[in-house]
Amino acid sequence: MIIYESNKYWLKDVRHLYRSWTMQRVIRSSMLVALVTAVICVIDMHFIRFVGDGLDTGIFSLLGIVLSILLAFRTTTAYDRWWEGRKQWGALVNDCRNLAIYLNSTLPQENRESRHFFAVRITNFCIALKEHLRQGARVEELVFLDDAEKTIYASKGHIPAFISYEIIQKIQDHFRAGDIRPEDHLNIKLHSQEFMNICGACERIKKTPIPFSYNVYLKLFITLYAALLPFALLPMFGYWTILMVAFVFFAFIGLELMAEEVEDPFGLDCNDLPTGDIAHTIKNNVFEILEQKSAQGKEREPALYDKVF
Repeated sequence: MIIYESNKYWLKDVRHLYRSWTMQRVIRSSMLVALVTAVICVIDMHFIRFVGDGLDTGIFSLLGIVLSILLAFRTTTAYDRWWEGRKQWGALVNDCRNLAIYLNSTLPQENRESRHFFAVRITNFCIALKEHLRQGARVEELVFLDDAEKTIYASKGHIPAFISYEIIQKIQDHFRAGDIRPEDHLNIKLHSQEFMNICGACERIKKTPIPFSYNVYLKLFITLYAALLPFALLPMFGYWTILMVAFVFFAFIGLELMAEEVEDPFGLDCNDLPTGDIAHTIKNNVFEILEQKSAQGKEREPALYDKVF
């Protein structure tokens, strides 16, 4: 994710915009459209005049309004998905901290083993969830596991669900043993069961993209609009048509591609959510609460952030 300070810089922020992988796609696509438009202009103005008086620009004005409305809806729905993902991960931060606080204040002071168990499982749930929402959880990223535990985790198809089961099972064991009072158990249960609720909400965002037909229709609309626009502008603007068509296409395709990028907010694109950093923050917070020390385990891998600038 690109980190910046809002309302502080102007030209500096614009300069960093090109570092976005999506923006590079937009610029390359716009340059291709400009090249095709230039070929049309050269052929029509110097060889074969096939444009004539041009198409009615009023039609393109109406089509531009329709396209703008569709793109506004597209970007709004995409941002809603991005913001919903951020709210879910924000809720996960709160639930992890609150669960750690309740467990630390409820468990017997001498029971360091259980505190370490919960700190490791809460941390690993967040680490596993961020990769589960990408290409699948990776056991080698999880912290403080022995070889036997890694083998068990590797055999599971849904590692976050299994870790959530381990947490709840351990809580139930302490409750049956009398280490947790019934009223405390209700509060702890409230936060522990939220883990899978958040996981399910994130999976819903991940696995329910915009309907395919709607997506294809919008791309086709933009392509046809950009392909026909030179025939309307060429008789009036000549070679300036190249820049005008490229700029219009830049605006339309930029909105579409940025919407595509943010509608799946859990990946590694420049504008996706920093779920790796959030999981790393949860790890430090949970270990500080349950063990009164910072986690000294495996740090996040730089390879996970290759596309984040």
